[in-house]
Amino acid sequence: MSGSYGHRLEFGTFVTPVNASPDTPVALARRSEALGYDLVTFSDDPDQPAHLDTWTLLAWVAGRTDRIHLAANVLTTPMRPPALLARSAASLDLLSGGRLELALGTGESDRAPGGLAAVEALGGPALEPGAAVDALGESVDVVRAMLDAGDPAPVRYRGEHHRLDGAAGGPLPAHHIPIWLGGTDPRLLRLVGATADGWLSTLDPATPDAVRAGNKLIDEAAREAGRGPSEIRRLLNVSGRFTDTRQGFLHGPAAGWVEDLLPLVVEDGVGTFILITDDVATMERFAREVAPALREAADRALPAPLPRTAARSGAVRARRRPGIAYDELPASLADRAVEPGDIDYSRVKSNYLRGGAPGLVLRPRTPAEVADALAFARAHRHLPLGIRSGGHGISGRSTNDGGIVLDVGELNGIEVLDEARRLVRIGPGARWTDVAQALAPYGWALTSGDYGGVGVGGLATAAGVGWLARKHGLTIDHLRAVELVLADGRVARASETENPDLFWAVRGAGANFGVVTALEFEVDEVGPVGWAQFALDAGDPAGLLTRWGAAVEAAPRDLTSAIIMGPPRMGQPAVAQVMAMVDSDDPATIVAQLQPLADVAPGYDQQVVITSYASVMANASDAPHQAQGEPISRTGLITHLTAEFAAAAARLLTSGVVYFFHIRSIGGAVTDVDPDAMAWSHRGSNFHVTAFGRHRARLDALWDDLLTEHLSGTYLSFETDLRPERLTEAFPPRTLARLRTLKKRYDPDGLFRDNFAITPDTASRTTP
Repeated sequence: MSGSYGHRLEFGTFVTPVNASPDTPVALARRSEALGYDLVTFSDDPDQPAHLDTWTLLAWVAGRTDRIHLAANVLTTPMRPPALLARSAASLDLLSGGRLELALGTGESDRAPGGLAAVEALGGPALEPGAAVDALGESVDVVRAMLDAGDPAPVRYRGEHHRLDGAAGGPLPAHHIPIWLGGTDPRLLRLVGATADGWLSTLDPATPDAVRAGNKLIDEAAREAGRGPSEIRRLLNVSGRFTDTRQGFLHGPAAGWVEDLLPLVVEDGVGTFILITDDVATMERFAREVAPALREAADRALPAPLPRTAARSGAVRARRRPGIAYDELPASLADRAVEPGDIDYSRVKSNYLRGGAPGLVLRPRTPAEVADALAFARAHRHLPLGIRSGGHGISGRSTNDGGIVLDVGELNGIEVLDEARRLVRIGPGARWTDVAQALAPYGWALTSGDYGGVGVGGLATAAGVGWLARKHGLTIDHLRAVELVLADGRVARASETENPDLFWAVRGAGANFGVVTALEFEVDEVGPVGWAQFALDAGDPAGLLTRWGAAVEAAPRDLTSAIIMGPPRMGQPAVAQVMAMVDSDDPATIVAQLQPLADVAPGYDQQVVITSYASVMANASDAPHQAQGEPISRTGLITHLTAEFAAAAARLLTSGVVYFFHIRSIGGAVTDVDPDAMAWSHRGSNFHVTAFGRHRARLDALWDDLLTEHLSGTYLSFETDLRPERLTEAFPPRTLARLRTLKKRYDPDGLFRDNFAITPDTASRTTP
């Protein structure tokens, strides 16, 4: 092949892992990072007893650097069982933030002749060169299988040199760890073409055609394996000397170096040059004078400039979903976008309760990048579009099948704007557990649902029913301003004085109007609270519900409570879980307010503590969501838990259709707000009811038959039934009419249509 393989041009250093002064290789690695190198590598020659252990050094350097990628040059694979190597690699990649690359070899490399004898001397297998390459190929297979931790199945492998019988996969690495193979043996080069992500060799000026000859073998093997040669990065170790006058190949001024290296880029497709040196001055001059000049020269010499971002492999591209112009992604999003073949895909494809298989997950970090993401989504109107903050929403379509997900999780800052006013600014991707922890040192809190893993954006544009609701109102009641990117890409700020109509709509129907990038809240002073959990006899479910509901309504506003019930269990007593928070740190007050709840039924167990609001919200896992299937839930709002409603709920519980029945108290301060003040207008409701079922049609039929007549509205964040009636239950006629008018103004083409879409008012003549 003549010409470039189309890889981003990268530069690295090759540092000696000398034992005589162990701080030296670490200092050289740190200097490499400061100079802007992409990669630092260390040799792993088994016949050099004075060298530090390379793997240990890589781990230490990872902890002393922040950005630069790390690799051996190359790892002596016969000395490391491949399954263990894979687990170690995944662990180091996670600990380093996705900065490990794997360069593997047989132990006999360009720079270590006789290495196989050294392997045998250290207790490694005694293999002939051909068998050593075969064993290396098996090692690559095993490492790849072990790194595919997205597949939970045990790893089984039967080769001549390596066997695994149901090995548990290791942790999922932070990024796709490329596997490069080092050496020039023709059999190894064919293995590179068949399976590797890169070829690492050392330039020998005495054999100038060696790179081209190696490329030819690799390209032929790649095509025979059904791969494109461009899938394989070519990495080259180089060394030389800077002098004022040109004296030979890589021996002269920086301009001469550029002239010598340019053909290797343009004609031989080298994508990575690794400078062999322990001399800081040489590192500095190469980084400042050679690397940037070589990039510019290559761009001038090639038909098209080299890419500035890493290209995806053919294996990843093969798993792309139809209808998505992946290669047209804006540069601002391309590096962090996640496709079905990417290592991160298993972490981001699903949400808390819903399994998903999106075609593309975009992860913007700024409002400008959100605008870029929406422009891409507008060009793909034929696909579903999910907007995700924490990925917890029960009803929210924050994942899909084959569509686009816009994940604002990186917009997660928490900042105090005005301590005197208790005004804070929070990114939509922050989780409520993190918000609670950030506010706690100030003696503040913001009512925010009941699970700390929920993202701020979804909850704070819907309503926000939480443990402080009866005392301090809904989350949206504390919202003072919001910044969002509209469907057409404009960035808008909304408050009572700026775009007030948009501010009205966002508080309750925000999913229909834009992607929130920041929210400003006025938070409350909240000190230690009473937190109680009761296990009560639910043998009389109807009676329990009516007594609990009456006790909550009669309680002071300091108290907010919830009850969870399930179906009867054969041979076991029926038990309900009651939880309550009292916004007080006075033990007598806490006991007095909790006692009526404890008295609604005989108790099996109870726990009451005085603690912080932040500790109650610290109930979330940091693990990625791994849901499967589709949640089935129905929800509604109700003013009183009447005997008629309680009897209907009891019938629902005994039907066998519902496995989880949850009622949360509202009322109190929530009722103080004018129903017309914002889009969420159900201010007279005292309770929020939710049921989870196992069968869509059966749950809908029972809910509609038994409970609907008792309800006075719904809370869309917990609803999975998409029939049109749900929208009219969520928004009274006058509210819905106003929302439709605003939808016409802000999203007339319905870009935001996948989460209980409000249709624009086609009769409206309003303009942006």
